[in-house]
Amino acid sequence: MSVYTLNLRVFWPLVTFILSALLLLHHLILRGSEEKGDGCSDQGPGAILLLKYVLAFALCYFFIRYCTSQPGSAKRGFHRVPEAAGKPAVPKKELLEDHFEKHVRLSPHVLGHSKAHVAKLVSELVRVGRADVPPESSLAFRGDSVQIGSSYEEHKVGSPDCFDILVPLRLPRGLKLEPCSYAATQGGMPLVTLETPRKAEWTRRHKAFTDTFLHLQGTAGVYRLSPDSVLRWFYSASQRCLSAVRYPFEQRCSLSLSLNEGQRVQLHLTPRSDYVCCHISMGVRLIPALPLGDNAFLVAAPGAQKGEDVWTVYFPRQEHRLLDFLKSKLPANSCHLKCLQLLKEVRDLGGQTLDQQAGSEWRGVLSSYALKTAWLRLLLRTPPEAWEERHLVERLEDLLRCLRDSLQARVLHHLLLGGDTGLLPESVALPKLVKEMVPSNLWAEFSAASLDLVSARLAYSWTHLHRLIRLGRPQRTSLGRGVHCKHIDAE
Repeated sequence: MSVYTLNLRVFWPLVTFILSALLLLHHLILRGSEEKGDGCSDQGPGAILLLKYVLAFALCYFFIRYCTSQPGSAKRGFHRVPEAAGKPAVPKKELLEDHFEKHVRLSPHVLGHSKAHVAKLVSELVRVGRADVPPESSLAFRGDSVQIGSSYEEHKVGSPDCFDILVPLRLPRGLKLEPCSYAATQGGMPLVTLETPRKAEWTRRHKAFTDTFLHLQGTAGVYRLSPDSVLRWFYSASQRCLSAVRYPFEQRCSLSLSLNEGQRVQLHLTPRSDYVCCHISMGVRLIPALPLGDNAFLVAAPGAQKGEDVWTVYFPRQEHRLLDFLKSKLPANSCHLKCLQLLKEVRDLGGQTLDQQAGSEWRGVLSSYALKTAWLRLLLRTPPEAWEERHLVERLEDLLRCLRDSLQARVLHHLLLGGDTGLLPESVALPKLVKEMVPSNLWAEFSAASLDLVSARLAYSWTHLHRLIRLGRPQRTSLGRGVHCKHIDAE
C-alpha cells in the first residue's frame, strides 16, 4: 500500500499563492463596489480594513515560514533518522534491480566480443613460445593457457576490461623439482617451495640455468627455483612472442607489455577501430604457472619477502568444476551471479570515501577472492531453490550475514584448503600435497581491530545503501564507458 507524504516545498508556495489570489480578488471586488456605490454604505470601513490586515499578515507569515524552512531542512538532511529506521522511499529490491541494470550488469555481447579478442591474441602469443619437447637448459611455454577470474566466471562488475590468464611453463628436460610445504604464518595462505634433490647431478651439468634460476640453500646442495627469476624470463619471452604476432593485431589495436611494481606482466590493448567493441581498452594479466598435478598450478606468491622463493597454489580447474556442479543444481532463473556482483558493488560503494590506507585495508579484507569464497560456501550450504530470482534480497542479506559472522570470528577458511572435507563434491579432486596442508585462513594477516572496523562499515554500507547509490556513481551506459554501442540496442 502506497503512503502519500506531504511535500512542504510545494505546500507552502501553494498556500502563499492562494492567499495572494484571495487578497487581490477581494481588492478588485471592493474597488468595483466603491465605483458603483454612492458613498452610502451600511457597513463601515473597519471590518473591511481588518480583513485586509488579516490576509496580509497570513500572507507574510506563510511566506516567512516557507523561506525559513528551506535552509533548516538542508541542514537537517545530514542528521535524519537512517532509512532503515523506517520504510525507504523505494523498496530495496527495486533499488538493487535498477542499480544493477545501470551500473553492474555486463553486456553479453561486449563480454563475448572482448573474451574472443583476448583469447585469439593470447593463443597466438603462447603458440609462438611453445616448445614441442622440453628444452635442454631453459624454460618454455607449454603452448596452452588457462582462463581464470571474474570476467570468465561472469561475475565481473561494470565492464569486461580486465582478464587474468595462467600461462603454463615447461621445465628443462631432466630437472627434478620437489614441492615442499613452507611454514605459513598464523595459518595464512599455504606456501610451497620447489627444491632439487640433494647434490643433484643435473645442477652441476647445467650451470648456466642453475646460476640464473636456482638459489642454493645451506650446505646440503639443495637448490630452490626462484619465482623472481622465472618472472623476469617470462617477461622477456612474452616480449619476443608479442613482437612475432604483433603485426596483424596492430591493425585493430595497439599492444604493449609492462612489468608493474607488483611483479605482474600486463598486456595492454588499446583499440584503433570498432573491432574491439565500443573502443574498450583492456588489460590482460599474464601469470606464469608451473603444473603441480591434478590440474593445480604453482604461481609466485604475492607479497613474499625477497629471497624467500615461495609459491602459492591456484586451483582453476577445480573451481571451474565446482561452478559447473553448482550451476547444474541451481534453477534456471538463479540469482547467484547477480548476488555476488551486487556484493562487490556494495563493497565498492562503501569504500569510495576512505583514505588510501583505510581503502587499501578495506579492499584487502574484502578482496574479490574473499567475497567469492564466502559466496561459494553459502551456495554449498543453501538449498538450490532458495536462489530463485525472487529471493535476491534475502540471499544477499544472508551473504552479508555470513561475512559479518566470519569477520567477528576472525576466520574465513579457503574453500579448497580450509579442512572442510565434507563440503566439496567428489568431482573436485585435490593434489596429495594440498590435502596434507594445514587449514588456511584468508584473513590471518589482518588484525582484530581492522576486521572489526570492516565489519562495522560493511553493515553501515548495507543500511545506507540508498544514500551511497544516490551519491556514489554518475549515470552511464550499460557499457560502463559512456560510449553508445549499436549492438546493445538489440539486447
